[in-house]
This record gives sequence, structure tokens and C-alpha cells, in this order.
Amino acid sequence: MTRFRLTLEYDGRGLMGWQRQAHGPSVQQHLEDAVLAAFGETTTVHAAGRTDAGVHATAMPAHLDLAKDLTPFRLSEALNYHLRAAGAAVAVLDARLAPPDWHARFSCTGRAYEYRILLRRAPLTHEAGLVWRLPPPLDPTAMAKAAAHLIGHHDFTTFRSVACQAASPLKTLDRLDVVADDDRLTIHAAARSFLHHQVRSMVGCLVLVGRGQWSPAQLAAALAARNRAALGLNAPPDGLWFVGANYDGA
Repeated sequence: MTRFRLTLEYDGRGLMGWQRQAHGPSVQQHLEDAVLAAFGETTTVHAAGRTDAGVHATAMPAHLDLAKDLTPFRLSEALNYHLRAAGAAVAVLDARLAPPDWHARFSCTGRAYEYRILLRRAPLTHEAGLVWRLPPPLDPTAMAKAAAHLIGHHDFTTFRSVACQAASPLKTLDRLDVVADDDRLTIHAAARSFLHHQVRSMVGCLVLVGRGQWSPAQLAAALAARNRAALGLNAPPDGLWFVGANYDGA
């Protein structure tokens, strides 16, 4: 068996997220179906992050094992052909050989997301489902001040989905930056790993601060409550993008 490392891009609109689901198409299903169509092999594709329905990716690492002897170039070309033929909004940006013990998820030492907000009153046309549209204004300075309370090692129970399967709510958040550019606001989040819905929940509460509905101190109090009931707002999946992962020595 040969292990291949992939870098993937996908549009989460219309997908049930990364993981194969019985009630709709997923990124994993599209890739595994493409492998079967191209090479007649049944395999499991593993990713660095199991994104939710409606969440997008610009550089998602993944891996799979194949018995067939082929080059990474042939693999990427064949997968992209069958993904296009199936109408899947998934693309293989890069394929390369990987050591047999390299794992897209368990070898990962850091993950990065962006949350994209577009400030305007008019409905979305070109970017519907790709950003969170909010009417202006939002106060990025207040949001950045509030975000500073979340940096570091904390119990993030308040920002954790009730369906989260992580063993512990303790996480270390390395980065949570709020960047304003004209009518766009991007929130950059980085950590070794995240809880289910953690980024969306943090963004939702930051938006409450930006609207003036919460103070930065109230966000800090929500974190300290360690209670999902203290959450003010969970942002929709539309604006969330997986943008990168780190691996030691790679």
C-alpha cells in the first residue's frame, strides 16, 4: 500500500461537511467515490479537520492509501476528472507521496481558520453562502479587545457544541485576530485543535461586541461561565473557511 498526501479545496455549499453522511453528499464521500471510479479501490480518506455542513476550505490536508502503483500526478488528475464529472465542488490542488505513518489528522500540530464577514445591507448575489452578510456598522476595535480575552489556554465549554465529542473542553487558542478592510471583516483563528463549533461560537459573540450588544467584559464573563447557556450567538457556517494546517518537519 502507498500513502498519498493531498491538499484539497472545496465549496461547502450543498455539502454535509467533511464526513460521510447518510442524508446528503460530503467531501469525504465525493473523494472516496472518485477513487473507486478511477481505480476500482475502496479506501477511507482522512482529513486534518472535519468541517461542518456549509463550511469551506482553501487548503485542507488529507491522506489515503492505495494498492495501485501510480504517481501522485496521475492520482490528482484522475481524482479531479471524476470529481468534475460528478459535479462535486471539490478539487485536489496537490498530491504527493507520504510516509506510511503520516496521518492528516493525528500528525497535525496546528490548524487555521478564517471567518469572513461582509458589511452591507443589500442581499448577497455572487458571495451568497461564502460570507456572513451583516448590516454595518461593526466596531472592530471593540471586537479585537474582546478577542484578547480568548487567547491562551482556557476551558471553552461555553463555545462548544453540545454534540462535541472531544474528551476535554480545554484548548489553547494561539491566535484570534480581527482585521477590517473597508466593508469586509476577517477573523483569523489558529490553534492546535478546536472544539466542535468553537470558531463559529467565538465569532458570534465577537459580533455581539461589535454591535455594542455586549462589552468585552461580558464576553470574558461568558468564557468564565464554562456553560453553553452563556453563549450569546453562534455564527452561521457560511463565512467559515479552513485555510491551513501545520505539521512538524513538513
